[in-house]
Amino acid sequence: MRVMLLVMDEQRVLLDRLYDIVRQHCDECVIQRLSKAQQMNLGAFLASVHHQDYDRVVIFSRVKRLARQRRVLQCVPGLVFLEHDAYQNYMPDSKYLHTYSRLYSQLPACRALLSGAVVVQRMQAEGIDAVFVSKGYDEQMLHDLGRERDIPVGFLGSLKSKEYAQRKALLESLASKSGMLVTRTQSGDEYLQTLNRIKVFVSADIGMGEFMIKNFEAMACGCVLLAWSQGEEDHLLGFEDMHNVVFYRSEAEALEKLALLQSDPLLAERIAANGEAFAREHYSFARVGRDLATAIQAPMRAWQAPGWLTRQWVRWRYGLQVPGQ
Repeated sequence: MRVMLLVMDEQRVLLDRLYDIVRQHCDECVIQRLSKAQQMNLGAFLASVHHQDYDRVVIFSRVKRLARQRRVLQCVPGLVFLEHDAYQNYMPDSKYLHTYSRLYSQLPACRALLSGAVVVQRMQAEGIDAVFVSKGYDEQMLHDLGRERDIPVGFLGSLKSKEYAQRKALLESLASKSGMLVTRTQSGDEYLQTLNRIKVFVSADIGMGEFMIKNFEAMACGCVLLAWSQGEEDHLLGFEDMHNVVFYRSEAEALEKLALLQSDPLLAERIAANGEAFAREHYSFARVGRDLATAIQAPMRAWQAPGWLTRQWVRWRYGLQVPGQ
């Protein structure tokens, strides 16, 4: 099976190893890194690379860049979307409310590989070919260095976007009451070194319904993960409160459990060790990439070419050939 993987070239999270693992587990896989301009003009790009020669065309891009390209996407058989932000489809205050499911429903033969187990269940109920493949972390880049941890409690990451408003409010309040460090680092070594200085990493993915990648990265680096509970998602991903993670559902509970962890170092060490082993076994890129490759190559729904007008338009506009045309 021939696979073409189209990915963003400007991502802040480093995913090169994940792409490489996917490539290793496909019969034949070509990775193309697309600029923002290319992502917003997929018709011209797909025409230039003869997309019809591939059994699967996998697209990892932002939904806002894809939603307006429905006519082009309808002309691509074996179309697979890789998406880490589809939780926004069900966030009441999100500007992307229902955008993901609307796009996928307009492309009934496509497959959506999504990183939220509950999100997948909800999309499957809408008739979408949705498959759960979790987020993960780069095990070659991020690991426990075995050093002394001089930051008792911390958070590393962005608080800027609208979707993070609740996260920002909670973390700032917790910081004022606990002395928690809230900061950002560069990707790569600075991020690794700082995670290895933190004893308790606080995650505040409020209202998202799934866990962001930082949860797995912090666990892999030996932090105790103090995470906002995502309800049903917790057990679907294998998290166990006070065993491999510490969950909270309110600011008061977060402060209470933080005090418990700080008063019982042996308990904290045990949870951190269990969490690290759990992340290493289930959420490394080596495992996630293999699962992605399997889901990409699995049989898909039958594809039908779009109507004559759509075929003629994409051929005139982009020179895009539609299989069977």
